[in-house]
Amino acid sequence: MTQTTDTAPTQDPVIANASVSARETAKHSIVIRGARQHNLKNVDLDLPRNELIVFTGPSGSGKSSLCFNTIYAEGQRRYVESLSAYARQFLERMDKPDADLITGLAPAIAIEQKTTAKNPRSTVATQTEIYDHLRLLFARIGTTYSPISGRPVSKDTPRSVALDVEDELDDGARFYLCFPVPEHSGIALRDELKSLRERGFFRIVLLPTEKQAERGERPEILDLNDTEPSSVNNYGRNRLLVLVDRLKVKKGDDATRDRIADSVEQAFKEGEGRCTIQEVPRERPIPAALEYSHFFERDGMRFKEPTPLMFSFNSPVGACPKCQGFGRVPGLDPDLIVPNKELSIKQGAIAPFRTDKWSKHFKSLIKLAAQEGINVDCPYRELEDWEKEIVWDGKDDYIGIRGFFDFLDERSYKTHYRIFRARFRGYSTCPKCDGYRLADDALYVKIGSEETTGRKHIGEVCAMTTREARDFFEALELTEYEEEVAGRVMDELRKRSRYLVDVGLDYLTLDRLAQTLSGGETQRINLSTSLGSSLVGSLYVLDEPTIGLHPRDNDRLIGILERLRDLGNTVLVVEHDPATMEAADEIVDLGPGSGSFGGQVTFQGTYDEALESDESLTGQYLSGRKTIPLPDKRREVDPDRVLTIENARQHNLKNIDVDIPLDMIVCVTGVSGSGKSTLTNQTLFEGLHRLKGGSGDGKVGKHDAIRGHRNIDAVEMVDQQPIGRTPRSNPATYTNAFDGIRKLFSETRPSQIHGYEPGFFSFNVPGGRCEECKGEGVVKVEMQFLADLYLECEACGGKRYKKEVLDVTYQGKNIADVLKMTVDEAADFFEGETTIINKLTVLQDIGLGYLTLGQPSTTLSGGEAQRIKLASHLGGRNKDRTLYIFDEPTTGLHFDDIKKLVDAFDQLVENGHSVLIVEHNLDVIKYADHVIDLGPEGGDEGGQIVETGTPETIAAHPYSHTGRFLKDVL
Repeated sequence: MTQTTDTAPTQDPVIANASVSARETAKHSIVIRGARQHNLKNVDLDLPRNELIVFTGPSGSGKSSLCFNTIYAEGQRRYVESLSAYARQFLERMDKPDADLITGLAPAIAIEQKTTAKNPRSTVATQTEIYDHLRLLFARIGTTYSPISGRPVSKDTPRSVALDVEDELDDGARFYLCFPVPEHSGIALRDELKSLRERGFFRIVLLPTEKQAERGERPEILDLNDTEPSSVNNYGRNRLLVLVDRLKVKKGDDATRDRIADSVEQAFKEGEGRCTIQEVPRERPIPAALEYSHFFERDGMRFKEPTPLMFSFNSPVGACPKCQGFGRVPGLDPDLIVPNKELSIKQGAIAPFRTDKWSKHFKSLIKLAAQEGINVDCPYRELEDWEKEIVWDGKDDYIGIRGFFDFLDERSYKTHYRIFRARFRGYSTCPKCDGYRLADDALYVKIGSEETTGRKHIGEVCAMTTREARDFFEALELTEYEEEVAGRVMDELRKRSRYLVDVGLDYLTLDRLAQTLSGGETQRINLSTSLGSSLVGSLYVLDEPTIGLHPRDNDRLIGILERLRDLGNTVLVVEHDPATMEAADEIVDLGPGSGSFGGQVTFQGTYDEALESDESLTGQYLSGRKTIPLPDKRREVDPDRVLTIENARQHNLKNIDVDIPLDMIVCVTGVSGSGKSTLTNQTLFEGLHRLKGGSGDGKVGKHDAIRGHRNIDAVEMVDQQPIGRTPRSNPATYTNAFDGIRKLFSETRPSQIHGYEPGFFSFNVPGGRCEECKGEGVVKVEMQFLADLYLECEACGGKRYKKEVLDVTYQGKNIADVLKMTVDEAADFFEGETTIINKLTVLQDIGLGYLTLGQPSTTLSGGEAQRIKLASHLGGRNKDRTLYIFDEPTTGLHFDDIKKLVDAFDQLVENGHSVLIVEHNLDVIKYADHVIDLGPEGGDEGGQIVETGTPETIAAHPYSHTGRFLKDVL
């Protein structure tokens, strides 16, 4: 039997005193005591609530460890405690942030710069919930228009018909109120007439034929009591109407209006929902009848009544039946079939016909070309339209490209035919819905008026940029009834579209796929969504929200952060942008260095205090006491060493010709949405990639040619995509430093005794790895409706290896100990081992010495992943003349780290390569040899070259947004 005692459990006196003293402070502050997560060194911090606080410092100084892995993680952990017992049995095993005390936390929301959406159905509109509100708006106030006449479609009621008759006919006009003779399957017309007579409808209106009407003949009323139905049968059903009432219009007379409504109700009932008003003037020709229906139809078409589900492309109810709501359908990709349009037909421009097996079609084309006069020696892009038509459609003995792929489709039961065909398949806009994703019934529904906004269906609204959508919603005028049923929805749409513009995303279209957004764009979309939800009393933690934002747009973003704070929230921002720091209520600077040399708070205070602080490295750069220097001399452009993109016109690019000098550092700048990524990534990189024999899913941006591509041997895109998709990938494996380490361990005495090869020390293949977790160190737990969890493997304790591997040591350290070392520690540990040191030194040179060798790639930021890729190129012995394209390499970099980065760029150029950088950071732009400034604005107002030349040339341009800010740093 267990004994119990009333004695209270003992508590650490330090923690007890801290909790007492923190209790009062926590009423107004977030209190952290003894934070030791990752490299944090017992950090004590009091953060005032309901303020905007910026955390800054060198890369690896502990900013994310403090904000995300300590403060946010503890807030998340406390939320998890409220979940079900089933969820908690897994979540309780999650590591608690390593800190003595954290109090004063509010519900925490993290907005990170990771692009998490992989769903091809996810768009900007769906992520921001704008699309949900749009579906409601169209269902409530949308008007369905007939595609035949363009007239509105409505469901008539007896009262609406009575009012319409007053509007359509003149006062005093005589008319017959009728319904068509019912038509039932298998029942003859004479039998229908007999049935009508038995039910009391014995007057039939016989309409004149077209020629009789021209002669002025009037409708004739037949009495079925006097006329046999069989004789009426001879006239044909389309000339017969069943008379319900004979009336005369008396405008404003309630009694007449009531009588019309009663008669219409009877006509709807007997005429299966249909009613006809036939005016019978005394003198003029008989006008066309007015047709009314109890059904939702017009011009002989029956339509679906709008419901929110009808506008959902994720539902079978609303999705286009051809593309299933994706907006694209698989088909032939012309860019894969003719990858290099600079080649002529004779040079092999048509890729499928280059193989020995299908070269017979190439020969047939050459023979046909001689007969038809097709030019087989000029570049493919210069062929006339009629020539391309023959190449694709074929003629005589030549099968044509389309005929050839039809031939492959017919034999798709053969595997090698399917594989060959798949190499040239791509996606094109769905011809059924024009890429709008929805079925026809949804696209017939429109809002707006022709006079002000124009009538738009939901697909056309989603094709707008966020700025255009905001203006459309602002200009949309609602009637009193519409305001009552959709006023709240319109308020939400106006508010959310305004927030998207305010965070600098006015160039994005609402139907832009979420998976194509950059990390910065994703974060700002999440930020605008949070604003739309109008939460109060929350803790927001943001990771560099200014990434991808031009300095011109910083003020708008700062305004958003201040608005979040003013709502009553605490906003913590990890940031390096000077303008954001200046706007902050408080700055927390971590350092003084990275990794083991960081993890301390070197400064906490206001922006003005930071400028005066000697301890704050950030403050020294902000005050100008430390600077990133200009280059001693800018490299001059060699006119013979230039890449030229001709007539670039993808997306918003305005048919521009762009010269990109080689053998130097070139920056492409411009406001967000000006066309930088379209030019460099989609047009230049994908175009060069194909020219150099590469393949891939990337679509080449529209252009005529890339001249001068023979001046380079290869092209490399160094972007922020993860270096690996699983925890197996890490800096040691990616840079190949781990190869040398495994070889070193295999050469130790115990390894030679047991016959352990280098592969035995790999956690990626069976052998020495732990088979319980397959060398990952963690085990995935599927959480049903929650995100999957990765928990430490119980078999190996997270060390990834079997016991016999861990028994092998080198200088007192086993392989798991080495993987836990930082790059800086490993460089000291393996001193003298050249093959390993060369790889590690490069990582140190670009400021990544704080990373651990075994840090899973899934935990690296986009900027860290990009710099590891840069290190692998710097460390390699690439003899090819390579053009390196960097997409915002300053992500996550402090001023001090940017110094190291530009030195790395210089080293690449000195090694014989060329560097092209898409960047907003002014310190990198000012260091470039040549700048290409796009703009002048984003979206449709961008896509032009504002100016090219040295940074000084850009700064002198009167209309360059980049130049305006560049003046201050040159």
